[in-house]
Formats: sequence, structure tokens, C-alpha cells
Amino acid sequence: MTPELLGYLQSLLTPRRRALFTKVLAQRTRHFTVVTEDVYQMHNTSAVMRSCDVFGIQDLHVIEARFGKRVDKEIAMGAQKWVNIHRHSSAEDCLKALRSGGYQIVATTPHQGVPLDEFDVTKKSALLFGTEKKGLSPELLEQADVALTIPMYGFTESLNISVSAAIILNELVGRMRREGALWALSDDERYALECAWTKASIKDAPRIIERFNQENGL
Repeated sequence: MTPELLGYLQSLLTPRRRALFTKVLAQRTRHFTVVTEDVYQMHNTSAVMRSCDVFGIQDLHVIEARFGKRVDKEIAMGAQKWVNIHRHSSAEDCLKALRSGGYQIVATTPHQGVPLDEFDVTKKSALLFGTEKKGLSPELLEQADVALTIPMYGFTESLNISVSAAIILNELVGRMRREGALWALSDDERYALECAWTKASIKDAPRIIERFNQENGL
């Protein structure tokens, strides 16, 4: 999208929406990304997506080897407009994409692992969350670079996936910002997201863009 087209589209937005884009983009990150594997309950993945948006995580990877599910828009509360969803048909494809992006693979587990408050937040990391009953598959657990656990002090040894994701993101994102991690988006990444969010905010955006291009001989 050219700057001229972006400027035209943003002229159709309110000043408040444009200012909000600038504010949110300054806080967005790809230093951490989130992965869900075969989560059966659709609303759980949707709630995780909402947490990603709240804590500034731009990308959510969804492995759908067994359960193909649409996003529950009511639970996500519009987060699907602002968070990029990457769908994978297998764990192998997902891991390949993550490693090519420079991510270390972090398996979240209620069992033995690095305690949440000791995790190294300076490393670019993909945080993997498994199914409600069985957790992550053996394949992902075996290929993970590190295991991460939330310290628990009661009789119950597990948390709902959406609760776990919110707890972990709250802790790690906060420490990421305080402890010197290089977490900010590049200028090109911010520009691409600004274009995408602007289009997502305008009804009939494709028609408006087509008309703009025709009127400007593009």
C-alpha cells in the first residue's frame, strides 16, 4: 500500500482511531509468539487470541491437526482484526516456520520445567500451549528447547489454557519490557500492520481502494 493510499484511507477514520493505532503499534511485539495445539474448545483459542492482543503479542499460531475450528468472534471481541493468525495442519510445519523465524521453542507444562519467574525473557521465544486434558503432544515436548512451568501451591496441578496463557504473558511481557530485550517491531512491520488495521477498520475497503486506484490512474 502506498503512503498516498494509506493517507486517503486514514482520512476516513476518526482522529481517535488513528491515534490509537500509533499508540498500540509502539507497544506491539514479535519477540514472543503464542502457539496452541489442537485445542478442542473453540472459545479457549479465542480467549488466548484476546490475551495476545491485550499483552501486545502480534502473532498467534494455531496447529489444527485434529480439530479445525473457526474463531469464536464473541469471545475474541474483535481481537481477530488486530492479531495475525497463522494456521498449521501439523506440528512439524509449525515448528519449521517458527525456527525459520529465529524462535526458540518453549513448551509450557504443569510438570517440571523452568519456573516462570526465572525464564530468560531476552530470547525470542514461541510459547506452546496444549490441549485441555492432555497438554502438548509428545512430539512437541520432545522437540522443545526448554520447558516452562507456572509454580503452583495447591492440590490442582493444571490450569485452563486461556488462564495459563494470560498468566504467562502478563509475567513475561512485563519483564521483557523491563529487562532490555529487543522487542519492538521494525518500521516496516509497523507500517504493514498500520495498513492492515486501517483496511480492517473501513467498511467496503476493497471497493474504496479500487475507486482510489482508478481515479489516480493506478
